[in-house]
Amino acid sequence: MIPKELARKIRYLQIHTRKAVNDVLAGEYESVFKGRGMEFEEVREYQPGDEVRSIDWNVTARMGRPYVKRFVEERELTAIFLVDLSASGTFGTVRQTKNEVAAELCALLAFAAIKNNDKVGLIVFTDTVELFIPPKKGLSHVLRLIREILYFKPEQTRTNMAEGLNYLGRVTTKRCVVFLISDFQGEGFEKPMRVLGKRHDLIAVTVTDPREKRIPNVGLVELEDAETGEMVLVDTGSVKVRNEYERMGRERTQRLKETFRSMDVDQIEVSTGEDYVRGIERFFLARERRA
Repeated sequence: MIPKELARKIRYLQIHTRKAVNDVLAGEYESVFKGRGMEFEEVREYQPGDEVRSIDWNVTARMGRPYVKRFVEERELTAIFLVDLSASGTFGTVRQTKNEVAAELCALLAFAAIKNNDKVGLIVFTDTVELFIPPKKGLSHVLRLIREILYFKPEQTRTNMAEGLNYLGRVTTKRCVVFLISDFQGEGFEKPMRVLGKRHDLIAVTVTDPREKRIPNVGLVELEDAETGEMVLVDTGSVKVRNEYERMGRERTQRLKETFRSMDVDQIEVSTGEDYVRGIERFFLARERRA
């Protein structure tokens, strides 16, 4: 039985996000993703006018005459939401936690996907994969995904993004659009992310909170690492401490940008203190211009 509060939240997201899809993102999802995938159909004998780069040299050598690979445009896509629900996502100092923003992002993108008759699936991970819902179409399936993200109680607290990335690589064979949604507090994700990015259309969605980049002067405060439980005493009254905190935040943000750029992976930046719909809209427009 779904608690009444959760049912109201799901209903709110259904109305709010579908309105955003219709009013703000109408057509953007389709123009950005549709027609970008090419699916192998057959190998056939070379004909005058075929591109030389499409020649299948293995088959050509075996048959003694040139053959080419033929691809067709994919009309139906699969979107996978690879969502980090580790304990660091329970942090939030504005209106929502990072995990709540992640759930609403998935809802928005999932409604955009089913509006275009695409399949959507979900993988929830912490330092292990805790939930996998295979891709399907339809409104009831999307509502199930939203319910799971909002209601799911992870068993673990720490982050291991490599686990989620490697798992996705094992359970998917067809090229997908993958939204990796995380605060990227973990380490060691670069290699599996680079591998996955070569097989799929991978988009990194970084979810942050304003207090992770700037800390106010509130005197001595004790901060706890949500994933490890480690406590540290911080003197926020010190200008030097606040400046160092901001410098570290800026450097971390820049490192992530450079890492994604080196992998040729697109990034969507959202914050608990901002309208995430605008962040997605900026991404769609930038990607459409680049294409």
